Amino acid sequence: MNSSIENLNTDLAYQKAILGSVSRTFALTIPLLPPAIEIVVGNTYLLCRIVDTIEDAAELSPIEKQSLSKLFLDAVLGVIPVTSFVAPALDALKDYSNVDELDLIKHTPTVLRILHTFPDRDQRAISRCISIMSEGMSHFHHRQTQEGLKDLAEFEEYCYVVAGVVGELLTSIFSHYSLEFTKQMSGHERLAIAFGQALQMTNILKDSPEDRARGVSWKPAQMSQTKLLEIAYEKLRDSMSYILLVPKNEIGVRRFCFLAFGLAVMTLEKIAARKEFINKAEVKLSRNTVWLFYGFTKLTASNDILMRFFFYAASSKLRKLSSKLN
Repeated sequence: MNSSIENLNTDLAYQKAILGSVSRTFALTIPLLPPAIEIVVGNTYLLCRIVDTIEDAAELSPIEKQSLSKLFLDAVLGVIPVTSFVAPALDALKDYSNVDELDLIKHTPTVLRILHTFPDRDQRAISRCISIMSEGMSHFHHRQTQEGLKDLAEFEEYCYVVAGVVGELLTSIFSHYSLEFTKQMSGHERLAIAFGQALQMTNILKDSPEDRARGVSWKPAQMSQTKLLEIAYEKLRDSMSYILLVPKNEIGVRRFCFLAFGLAVMTLEKIAARKEFINKAEVKLSRNTVWLFYGFTKLTASNDILMRFFFYAASSKLRKLSSKLN
């Protein structure tokens, strides 16, 4: 028994360390959650990051990406031994430049061992999310073009399989641990999807110069940046409604959601201030801004009026763009 606890503690220490290496933002937000949820959400993020790593590997062909995504999903679902994914993945990604993400793939067995310690209901929710994400990304591997996605409907679908489904998963996990959260969210499930999609749309807009440089666009073809910002703003409005439904006594969940939301609002506001930008560094938030807002969430996360005021004050350019188009 002591040996099992020791092994789990070693695995959890790795999870915490690698989270800080692969995502500065989520290493900041996830520890705000209550301890039991923090471990589950941290583990889920790492699983999603492995899917993203395959997706982001420019040196892989769409067919290679599909094959690795299928192997990873089968490993998560227990259809194949995890080594049957790790070995071919590391071989295919031998020229991949991000050493932290390669280390994460190498430690996929560690991440899955942690997953298998969770209650069945959490495991089922996570498996559903990874299935939709892996299969959805595989569907879009062949749609990587310089022109962008076919239309708005395809763009919304892409944002759903990449991030909207994560909004659904977070809502499921939070519901498993809070009866009051479950009651509050009943009938408002679409807001959870919008919350995930808003964060993804922010990433797509922010990363668009780098995507364009490698011959890819995840924006809808023939759609202006201004129109995309309007759509993202509508998703942010739904996200604000989602956060306000979180019970005030669930302060960790509120801070987690509000921190991710606020960083997205401020990033999109910087993008809205520019007609165009050639490097995401131009719209990246400074470390000071991130830390100041992190502190701000301590004061505001339990206060609906202050959260609404922040959103109103921090999205003036987005609001103007939206009113011009309507």
